[in-house]
Amino acid sequence: MAIGLSTYAFFWRSSDRVPAPLTLAQMLEQTAAMGVTLFQICDYPQIENWSDAELLALRQQADRLGLELELGTRGLQTAHLQRYLQLASILQVTVIRSMFNSASHRPTLAEAAALIETILPQLEQQQVKLCLETYEQVNSAEMMSVIARFPSAYLGVCLDPANCVAALEQPQQVITNTADRVLNLHIKDFAFSRQEGWVGFTLAGAPLGEGLLDYDLLIAQVRPDERGINQIVEHWLPWQQDAQSTCQREAEWTQQSVDFLRHRQPRSN
Repeated sequence: MAIGLSTYAFFWRSSDRVPAPLTLAQMLEQTAAMGVTLFQICDYPQIENWSDAELLALRQQADRLGLELELGTRGLQTAHLQRYLQLASILQVTVIRSMFNSASHRPTLAEAAALIETILPQLEQQQVKLCLETYEQVNSAEMMSVIARFPSAYLGVCLDPANCVAALEQPQQVITNTADRVLNLHIKDFAFSRQEGWVGFTLAGAPLGEGLLDYDLLIAQVRPDERGINQIVEHWLPWQQDAQSTCQREAEWTQQSVDFLRHRQPRSN
């Protein structure tokens, strides 16, 4: 397995809230500068409209930097996933992370199963894994009831236990529900804090190793090293006082996450 960074590890640094947002090329450069060899281009819809020449240039940059690439999007609609398979072919990607829902389409479980059945032969032919992420919009048990219909090595789960807390699913139960079909891991820590006046709570990110993520349980059940499952660093970092403080904190969290994972998985890069 490999340690990787996601576009979500650069969420604020690539946003329009900072004076000089990072480009995708700059994110790849910074990833390689940290000695990380994997980058997941996740929820970066601009890439869908890139020309073949632009995509080839990105692949060539990744090659120069020694980076493997993964892709991430949302939704199960056939034409959309077919476009991502085209991107995957040019970028030499073998993992696409997606979700049941997109901004414009929310399939029922039966509709989701039908869409998966339609795209699965193409995934298998191209040898690309479709990893459907755990999140609050679809209960993990219901999601698994669909995935379980298809015993294919090219369909599985992108596991992120933090996402399901908003639907009152226990992270430990989400791990147990999905562990056998996990093909990709999103690693971010999280914690609750009291609102001012003790009126309610805020669920937000925490530096990896300092929040509520039971990383030991996650690793024990998923066994990413044994199964060749990549661990992709993300954050839920709240905006800080200003752009400079936020960008600095985001960089610090990213480095802490990489250091944590390297320490816990000494054989990984």
